[in-house]
Amino acid sequence: MQLAGTRFTDASALFGNDLATFPSFPAEIRAPAGTVAGVSSFQIHIADFDILTPGDGPDVLVTMNPAALMANIDDVTEGGLIILNSDAFIQRNFAKCGYDVDPRTDGSLEQYRVLSVPMEELTKLAVADSGVSGRAALRSKNFFALGLISWMFSRTLEPITDWIDGKFGADEPVGRANTMALKAGYNYGNTTDAVHYKYEVLPAKMPAGTYTNITGNKALAWGLIAAAHLAKLPLFYGSYPITPASGILEELARHKNFGVKTFQAEDEIAAVGIAVGASFAGHLAATGTSGPGVALKNETISLALMMELPLVVVNVQRAGPSTGLPTKTEQADLMMAIHGRHGEAPLPVVAARSPGDAFSTAIEACRIALKYMTPVMLLSDGFVANSSEPWLLPDIADLPEMPVTFATEPNGENGEFLPYLRDEHLSRPWAIPGTPGLEHRLGGLEKQAVTGNVNYTPSNHEFMTKLREEKIARIANDIEPLNVEGPQSGDVLVLGWGGTYGSIRAGMHRAHQAGYTSVAAAHLRHLFPFPANLGSVLRSYKHVIVPELNRGQLNRLLQAEYLVPIESYSKIQGLPFKAAEICKRIIDTIEGGKS
Repeated sequence: MQLAGTRFTDASALFGNDLATFPSFPAEIRAPAGTVAGVSSFQIHIADFDILTPGDGPDVLVTMNPAALMANIDDVTEGGLIILNSDAFIQRNFAKCGYDVDPRTDGSLEQYRVLSVPMEELTKLAVADSGVSGRAALRSKNFFALGLISWMFSRTLEPITDWIDGKFGADEPVGRANTMALKAGYNYGNTTDAVHYKYEVLPAKMPAGTYTNITGNKALAWGLIAAAHLAKLPLFYGSYPITPASGILEELARHKNFGVKTFQAEDEIAAVGIAVGASFAGHLAATGTSGPGVALKNETISLALMMELPLVVVNVQRAGPSTGLPTKTEQADLMMAIHGRHGEAPLPVVAARSPGDAFSTAIEACRIALKYMTPVMLLSDGFVANSSEPWLLPDIADLPEMPVTFATEPNGENGEFLPYLRDEHLSRPWAIPGTPGLEHRLGGLEKQAVTGNVNYTPSNHEFMTKLREEKIARIANDIEPLNVEGPQSGDVLVLGWGGTYGSIRAGMHRAHQAGYTSVAAAHLRHLFPFPANLGSVLRSYKHVIVPELNRGQLNRLLQAEYLVPIESYSKIQGLPFKAAEICKRIIDTIEGGKS
């Protein structure tokens, strides 16, 4: 189903629709087929206008078996269309997912329109001459469904057949079978009276330029490549495979032509260790993982912080703790990102808000890391990583400059090299090992100010601790102030971070349409340190609501920092917020406040 959804997404993007997607799949490699736990789904929202979310509930649901119906029926809008594969609606499959009776006969689908299509039988007939037979033929039934949906939404089949030809080979049996099933599904809609209508979703009016359909993981990888280009440094990415971060490593490994070096390490500790080594050697170094991997990397991240080397640590959050729900989204690593190290070890934390924004956030993380000689934590999440949207390719001339100057000469009055002599940003010089005259030693032991020699003096340790803290705190003056959309003061500010961006914006717009116009929204890219104007923004509204996919971590940070009342809106279901949920919370807050 992920494949069919992705193909329809690309066809819609090529047509010119604005779109947003929400893939959902089980963590198990071979999840039990026919059970609710094994259901894989792909939600897509297409429109002829700017949209912000994958939609609260689908108007059309294609379900290939009873388990998929059971897992998704509650999301379908009342009056929506359910297209089901009738060949799979048999007693054996009902028992697997827990239906006592056929849901088509017990009245539970009365509020929907139901179209039963024998997809398996029709697929086998369609691919009979393809060279694929038996159970293998049934693997093409998703393409039958994709063909039917393509007809319903007035899509041409060429982008899909071109992809099939490229992937499987037009003359190969599997390629022929998929194309035959696709056309059979399309012709089923075109020639039968089963569906009496089609949808026409026109291209969206979007700024002129060249667009591509992009996921968060891909955009983040491209952002790292762009940052390396801007800094004129080779990019090194060390990582250990982990869901949902693995896509970044896979994408970067395709771009050796841009000077990208990737390394799949034997574990998380090795991955961050070799990344620190690459940074020491003068590379733009990054490592990526998810929450459990960050827990393993933290000792070495602290080492990079002590040595004051630039390093980008990507954390694509998933629902936890431990293995948790590895394919579901959550924002529960914020506290760990900011505080989860030993000793006093502050480092900057930034977060991507959407698939396309992951590109810019990666560049920003690299800019801070290089300018301030510090590790930076870049937070993404499962929703941002796997969902997709049309993305306007940027003009490289508009990207920020990122000059890097390596130390080339001794900087001490006596001709020695002082590795901890600082500039106006409190950053120390970056000297590549092997540079004549710049021999120096780095390590995890406390450093003497300026010389970098090992030093156990109590006063020096306190001085260095406060100096490292001050360096990070000053970054607040080097980042964009928090931008507020909507009235600059009023009843409600909805403040978010990470992948809640689209739901918050859409929820605010719905509240405005309902007449609640004194509502604003803002989204934090920089979570440590906060933007310098954040306190004044918070104090400009009667209510501040912070929706988070955790138990209120940003909420606690804001209250501790600014001593203002914050209303936490927490959701821990492994699912993103719906715009309707945000809108309802806004209205409830205002109405409650009035009473």
